[in-house]
This record gives sequence, C-alpha cells and structure tokens, in this order.
Amino acid sequence: MDDWHDVRERLRVFALGLPETHEDHPWGETVVKVNKKVFVFLGMDEQSEKWDPSFTVKLLSEARGHALTVEGAAPSGYGLGKAGWVSVPFLAELPETEVLLDWVEESYRAIAPKRAIKVLDGET
Repeated sequence: MDDWHDVRERLRVFALGLPETHEDHPWGETVVKVNKKVFVFLGMDEQSEKWDPSFTVKLLSEARGHALTVEGAAPSGYGLGKAGWVSVPFLAELPETEVLLDWVEESYRAIAPKRAIKVLDGET
C-alpha cells in the first residue's frame, strides 16, 4: 500500500469514529457523512488519468490558510471554495497526520448537528 493510501485510510477511520457518521460512495468517490451531509471527501480508491488523490474538507478557521499552503491545495470547485471547502492533494508534502485529523474534525464540527458535537465533546 502506498503512503497516500495509508493516510487516506487513517482519515477515513477517524472520520467514521465521530458520532453519527457513515460512509457513502456518490459518484464513485468515498465520502463520510454526518446527518446526510458530507464533511470529508476522500476521492477515489485509486489514482487515474482523470483523478489525482486528494481529500476535501470544510475549514473556517486559520486552518484554512494552513491547508492552502500545501502545494497544490486550492479552494474547491463548483462554488464550494467560497463556503470554506479546501481540496488538498495526498501526493503533496503534507503536514503531520495529526494536523490532517484536526482538519477532518473541524470540517465535522462545521457540518454536524449540535447534538452530535455534544456527544463528541462528552456532553451527553
């Protein structure tokens, strides 16, 4: 397994460990949703001519600026970039995986209902 596969799998497993989440496969991509809304796009399982491995998260804090410093990272297309969505290539030199997990959690918190965030924060 390539390194990017390992990082992608860690992000997927972490995302699925958050409250009320599930995996889906629209458009042949792997996404993780909370309350029927995507909070992390993990792309296709394999690299192809049409797709370079990347992930997309919604970042509304200074993390957005940090993510955009990754070579090849960009605001997401289809108008999503204006709402804070950032696409980050797996093949770039990435920050530590813990930072990427923080980005996934921030995206989750931006999308998840308040009840799920309370569970995450131990306020049940």
